[in-house]
Amino acid sequence: MVARTGLYAVLLANAAVVTYFFAQAGFASNTLIVLGRATGLAGALLMAFQLVLVARLPWLDRRIGMDRLTSWHRWTGFSVLWTLLAHAVFITFGYAEGTGMDPVNQIIDLAETVEGVLRAVVAFCILIVIGVVSARYARRRLAYETWHFIHLYTYVAVVLAFTHQVAAGTTFASSPAATGYWYAVWGVALGSVFVGRLVLPLWRNWRHQLRVSAVVPESDNVVSVYVTGRDLDRLPAQAGQFFLWRFLTKDRWWQANPFSLSAAPDGTQLRLTAKAAGAGSAGLRHIKVGTRVFAEGPYGALTTMHRIRPEALLIAGGVGVTPIRALLEDLHGHAVVIYRVASDRDAVLYDELRDLALAKGAELHLVTGPAVPDKLASGELARLVPDIADRDVFLCGPPPMMNAVLGSLRELNVPKPQIHFERFSLAG
Repeated sequence: MVARTGLYAVLLANAAVVTYFFAQAGFASNTLIVLGRATGLAGALLMAFQLVLVARLPWLDRRIGMDRLTSWHRWTGFSVLWTLLAHAVFITFGYAEGTGMDPVNQIIDLAETVEGVLRAVVAFCILIVIGVVSARYARRRLAYETWHFIHLYTYVAVVLAFTHQVAAGTTFASSPAATGYWYAVWGVALGSVFVGRLVLPLWRNWRHQLRVSAVVPESDNVVSVYVTGRDLDRLPAQAGQFFLWRFLTKDRWWQANPFSLSAAPDGTQLRLTAKAAGAGSAGLRHIKVGTRVFAEGPYGALTTMHRIRPEALLIAGGVGVTPIRALLEDLHGHAVVIYRVASDRDAVLYDELRDLALAKGAELHLVTGPAVPDKLASGELARLVPDIADRDVFLCGPPPMMNAVLGSLRELNVPKPQIHFERFSLAG
């Protein structure tokens, strides 16, 4: 909560500073141009904020969570797109009003005569393409690697937009203070990305030298991969978190997939367990022992760090049991575990979960059967866990199941701060 409030406060404070410099620079006589400049500044500030959201900074991720950061990233991205569209429309029609040109010829004229405008047009076109592929319909039909590769062009758009602001921004050059402020904003934003997305992953992988130590099939379509390395006791990973894994073979080095830790880190090895849902996860069982691993992370806030109650309820669906199993290993206090699967044969890691629950004194409920009727409806949850409103609830599973359970928890009046879940989406 403190991190979220602080992030909002920083954004609002910067919005106030931008407004001050905008007013200090003076207003054009044409209202449309004034609106165009205002929306352009708003778009620039939102774009810088967007970079901080996608930087995957550990401090923010641990306290806010990749899910929430990804949600903010999505909405901020569309806000940037619409704000810059308004900027382009207002500026074009504003100048067209003074020159008598039609809007299309006015854009062409500005691109040809004003330094930086052509770069802004190219940047905006790139952002439109990224916005289209980020729409839910398109996103569901693209492989993660394709989506991620297209998203990398965001950085090209950012650089082009920044150079446009330097060359043509009236407010940017209105005073040394304004110029210094904007350089600082972009410096922090780009620096965050440089550190979080490049320096930190390279440093950690150089330091820990990760390698595959074992590959263990758990069932026909589920496999566990054990990874060892140097100084793993100094890797800041917690039960419930996930990494973005790359296995450095000739045919897989370019693929990066998010998989949870399926066992609490013990300082000597890491374990991930994945179900074959695509070419990337299906190929895990063929990885050879000794293969070098490049891991980005750890990410996610589904950890004990955010507990506020002494007792817990852990709800897993399908292969979503992996972070839940790791969390149970790390939890203190009484816990109830509910594992929802279609049939007994789908209960991945169930033997481990049962033995761990016995050792920890936890209650374990294996709930099987088809999705309908809902066996985790509010009435069923209240029957299995009568004191559910007094527990922290950790949840992970397929999106439809998670959405249904979250609805049930609301019906049971479980306070929102006690509900912890992860969808393993990534910002940028």
